[in-house]
Amino acid sequence: MSTAKRPLSLTLAALGGQGGGVVSGWLTAVAGREGYMVQATSVPGVAQRTGATLYYLEFFAEADLPADGRRPIMALMPSPGDVDVVVATELVETGRAIQRGLVTPDRTTLIASTHRVYTISEKSNLGDGRADSAEILAEARRSARRLVTLDMGALAERHGAIISSVILGAIAGAAGLPFAPESYRQAIRDGGIAVATNLAAFDASFERARAGVDANEPARASAQVAAVVPGALLEQIRSRYPAAARPTLEYGVGRLLDYQDAAYAGEYVDRLTRIAALEPPGQNGARLTCAVARGLALWMSIEDTIRVAELKTRPERQAAIRRNVRARPEQIVEVCEFLKPRVEEICGTLPAAIGRRLLESPAWRRRLSRFTGERKVRTTSIGGFLLLRSVAGLKRWRRSTLRFSLERVQIDAWLTAIAELAPLDYDLAVELAECQRLVKGYGDTYERGLHNFQRIMGGARRLAGRDGASVTVDRLRRAAEADDRGEAIGRELAMLGLG
Repeated sequence: MSTAKRPLSLTLAALGGQGGGVVSGWLTAVAGREGYMVQATSVPGVAQRTGATLYYLEFFAEADLPADGRRPIMALMPSPGDVDVVVATELVETGRAIQRGLVTPDRTTLIASTHRVYTISEKSNLGDGRADSAEILAEARRSARRLVTLDMGALAERHGAIISSVILGAIAGAAGLPFAPESYRQAIRDGGIAVATNLAAFDASFERARAGVDANEPARASAQVAAVVPGALLEQIRSRYPAAARPTLEYGVGRLLDYQDAAYAGEYVDRLTRIAALEPPGQNGARLTCAVARGLALWMSIEDTIRVAELKTRPERQAAIRRNVRARPEQIVEVCEFLKPRVEEICGTLPAAIGRRLLESPAWRRRLSRFTGERKVRTTSIGGFLLLRSVAGLKRWRRSTLRFSLERVQIDAWLTAIAELAPLDYDLAVELAECQRLVKGYGDTYERGLHNFQRIMGGARRLAGRDGASVTVDRLRRAAEADDRGEAIGRELAMLGLG
């Protein structure tokens, strides 16, 4: 039986811009300082956050080299079941590493960041496509020999550092590699870039990882803070609506105050009055009111061109971009927005009568098509900023636009259908309310979602009175969320005779 020692292996899954290559370079320097041979490779991931770059390193102590001159053969890629340390710099990447078989309960120390950077598939999903963070963490506990979790994103932000130094601190603190902490610190010093900042972030991460932070640490994702609800509207909410629905209504009012004005938020509250009246006696959870309140707030704040322009030119967005790229006060940051307006968006921003006439005219559609296609607008330039601010300034006339009038018709049809179904089948009405989540985004994403939603709403009305109607609508919604081309829901409707 061979008694030869094997190399130690480490896999790092890092997103673009997180400095995975820098970490790999630091680890190579640490290994050299500690008297280890090292081989480092990387496999680039796919752009736009559909995957991460995998960095793979193997280490072998020079003191353990056999006297006969043989040298270890080191692998270029990680093999399932053969990795000692796995580092994932974002929670979904933890799940992907587990899926690849790189994390095993008999061998692997898993170092996982609990923060989220949503993938393209999560953002473009027609429903709530977010991965279940709790499920990923539970699987991580089952799969790893030792699990260390911490919020690397928050630590980097707190210290004004790039996340690379936090990653290195976590590796050192978890003690998955036999290197002294001072060797890691010296590698940062030798790099000579933002040494004080990187050392502070390294030390904070080192202490968190050494403490073995429990995997129940919650995942963090940014959220928009709702505006303060005026007293008059707050009193209406508390006097008219069930206690279970009030938090949702308050957030919805705050969202619509930010989107338009107080009168618009008041209209939202008034629209929900007839829905709250449909709650059956003893329905303490107010499921229908909660579902409609959430969906109505989202639909009434649809992302039209005015809203998109407003969000892209807000001072807080510019400040957030500067924070994300770690820009110093004296540095200039240029922001380029990639826009792709369609004829429908152009006409939707015009007064309803004019926009409808242009949209229905083939000749005008051809003329307007010259202004469509990809556009690059630099919002850090005077011209680009003023262009988008002028579009955002149309907010005061939003109620007169074609897009607003079209959305109002759709919203009213949805609320009417819910009001009709609730007395016949409460659960079916709740499911139809939940289907609003299909209507989101703008452009082609919005059109596909609205089309699928309309198909389900038509089917729900025909299903009223049948056993299991709510379960069927839930299945239709899930089919629509799983396939943005509409083929899955088309098959389901055909099987039900509702196509």
